[in-house]
Amino acid sequence: MFVHFRGAWPLAAAVITAALPPVRTHLDQEKAMTQRLNYIQQSPELFKAYLNFSQAIDGGAIERSLLDLVSIRASQLNGCAFCLDMHVKEAKLHGERELRLYHVAIWRESALFSPRERAVLEWTETLTQLPPHGVPDDIYTRVREQLSEKELSDLTFAVMGINGWNRANVAFRTVPGSADKMFGLDKAGLE
Repeated sequence: MFVHFRGAWPLAAAVITAALPPVRTHLDQEKAMTQRLNYIQQSPELFKAYLNFSQAIDGGAIERSLLDLVSIRASQLNGCAFCLDMHVKEAKLHGERELRLYHVAIWRESALFSPRERAVLEWTETLTQLPPHGVPDDIYTRVREQLSEKELSDLTFAVMGINGWNRANVAFRTVPGSADKMFGLDKAGLE
């Protein structure tokens, strides 16, 4: 089942859910992952509104490559297999280097990320795993050194967006790769 898609929304929710294969994967023969609930069918109006929110983020001030990093890192932290799978494939299709995709989880130790990307990744981590006493001033200062107020505002909405998708897909166990063909993610060359 599809949950988060960047770009023009190609199909209505009813068409999507009807066209999808049964939601199963062969992660292991005895414990195949199955989806608990199809939230697109159960809450189509809310799904469409949240999808529109996500598409508005795509038209904001943050460049595509940074949005890909945000989606990947938040999905890693939240343990969302569906979103991580989807956003790694999207990033590859958007031209991201494969080695950088491997390094997102270790960005602090990697020389592959610019100061701007580091600030964005740190902000993403901080908002995804909110500290008990709010966002520390030093983290805010670092991200503000790299981003304008508009960019930081849009980035914050992007982090909010992916965290919402992560929570829905983790809760309902959306199967990784289940929407690849429908959204062209099979062309990423990652199997």
